[in-house]
Formats: sequence, C-alpha cells, structure tokens
Amino acid sequence: MRCPFCKLIADGTWLCEATHAVAIADAFPITPGHSLVLPRRHEPDFFALDAREREAVFALAWELKRVLAERHQPDGFNLGVNVGDAAGQTVGHAHLHVIPRYRGDVREPRGGIRWIIPEKAAYWR
Repeated sequence: MRCPFCKLIADGTWLCEATHAVAIADAFPITPGHSLVLPRRHEPDFFALDAREREAVFALAWELKRVLAERHQPDGFNLGVNVGDAAGQTVGHAHLHVIPRYRGDVREPRGGIRWIIPEKAAYWR
C-alpha cells in the first residue's frame, strides 16, 4: 500500500469517521488541531469523488469542527482543498484541510486563503 492516507485509513488511525470518509490529524500541522477529511476510497482528484463521498467529506468536516473546537478552542477555521500539482497537492489522495485558526497566529489574517498568491491577497489595499 503506497498511499500514506490509505494506510492510515486501513490502520484505523482517525479522529472521527463516517461510512465513506474519515478525519485524521495532519502529519505536519500548521496550527494546533490541523486535520484532514479523506474519502475512504483512494481517489487523487477531489472533483472525481462521487456524490456519496462528497456528502460524507463535508458532513464529517462539521463533526470534525465540533471535535477540534472542543479540544483546541480556536477562534476560526480555514477549509482548503488542493487539486493537482499546480495547486500544491502533495499526496495523491483527495482530502479537505480543516485548519483551526487562532487570534495572533499571523500578523494579518484578513484575506485568509487568498494568501496562496501573496501579490493578489491584499485586494483591499
């Protein structure tokens, strides 16, 4: 089994689960509680997930948010999906990042995920 996410799914290493998805802690978290929601089926392309898998991933994100809020008391969340190499996807198994955010974790949080392209992030300037 080459996919690290498939291995974690098979090992039962998850924070919460649903029929078609599981949530795991990110191995390289950018904030405390940074986690991933994965479809159980190995599929590299998030846009190729079937309706049941999409529904399970997003429904489980709500459950994971509850778990993370209880454990970490964040002030906000970012959700993100990288699809393909050009978008920065590094593991070829579709996944949704659920990233707890905390006041003061960055100097200027305004713009959120827009900072993936820093030159265009601060559109309000």
